[in-house]
Amino acid sequence: MNIFFPKEPEIEKRVSLTLETAEKFSKLGLKIFIEKSFSEHIGTSDEDFAAIGVKIVSRDEGFLDANLVCSVRNLQEEEIDKIKPSTLLISFLDPFNEKVLVKKIKEKNISAISMELVPRITRAQKMDALSSQANLAGYSSVIIASQELQKALPMMMTAAGTISPSKVFVIGVGVAGLQAIATAKRLGAKVEAFDTRPVVEEQVKSLGARFVKIDIGETGETEQGYAKELTPQQIEMQREGMKKVCASADIVITTAQVFGRPAPTLVTSEMVSAMSQGSVIVDMAVGTGGNVEGSVPNEIVDIDGVRIVGNTNLPGELPFHSSQVYSSNIFNLIDEFWNEEDKKLNIDISDEILSICLVSHEKEFINKTIKEIME
Repeated sequence: MNIFFPKEPEIEKRVSLTLETAEKFSKLGLKIFIEKSFSEHIGTSDEDFAAIGVKIVSRDEGFLDANLVCSVRNLQEEEIDKIKPSTLLISFLDPFNEKVLVKKIKEKNISAISMELVPRITRAQKMDALSSQANLAGYSSVIIASQELQKALPMMMTAAGTISPSKVFVIGVGVAGLQAIATAKRLGAKVEAFDTRPVVEEQVKSLGARFVKIDIGETGETEQGYAKELTPQQIEMQREGMKKVCASADIVITTAQVFGRPAPTLVTSEMVSAMSQGSVIVDMAVGTGGNVEGSVPNEIVDIDGVRIVGNTNLPGELPFHSSQVYSSNIFNLIDEFWNEEDKKLNIDISDEILSICLVSHEKEFINKTIKEIME
């Protein structure tokens, strides 16, 4: 079987294959192809890949000969026509927003796995790309915020006086939020955090942060471990409870997203105006509508002296390590379903992982939610 890794668009610094995972794919018996200048921007040359048996081809050649195509970003619609029927495509498909592309993939009889849809179950942890990228995004959010802030994060005792620690408030304690808390604490900040799920309070405290308690009524989490969507009334109660905490914070990091739906607005323009000049907000949900009023995708805007960072690709700020874990996620997924005897993938649509992350197969939609919204 041939596996092809196309070059990502210029705006994307992450890649879907590293030298380490290329060697693992070779041991499975796969023939590996990459597009020319695949990852030179992160220090890995075509010659490095060629030295371990990877073939360098043009983009069109790669699509034409591939049985498997793996990428970070979606392909263009016209590129789907270049892929053979029955090929398996693996990437962040963004199926809820890319309906035309997903429909074309199904009609072309291309099987497609959306890495966002890998379920959060124990067996699938090693292939959970959403979590591996969110972890790095949480780290990156704090580093970027610290660069934009005009203050030091840790308390410092100097001969000229004591510098008080900066205050960081993290809204949403999922994978990204926990890493943001841990990173801010390592840098010496005073950290507070809030989540609609009271069950995460112990995790927050274990990292040395204070858990902000706001009574918004009955809440919970989904089977996948995500916070359940709040009612408009609960969102308003949450805003009221967070207002004072935001006003005293130097950095606010928002992480609340509802997969497949617009992100809830948690920080209003009124709350932004109440923050001190020079404060920084990082809206990690800006790519799906945003948690902060006034945030703009891929821009840093200044509102009354408060800087709002709208970076839509925080993992991409750390392309070496985000590529390392993403390529490992892809390998682990393929390895899980690899038939060693036949040297091919065993696509079982009844499998607890594939039944969820497999969007299309043999001209049928497999994921139930995707099937409902597409049909």
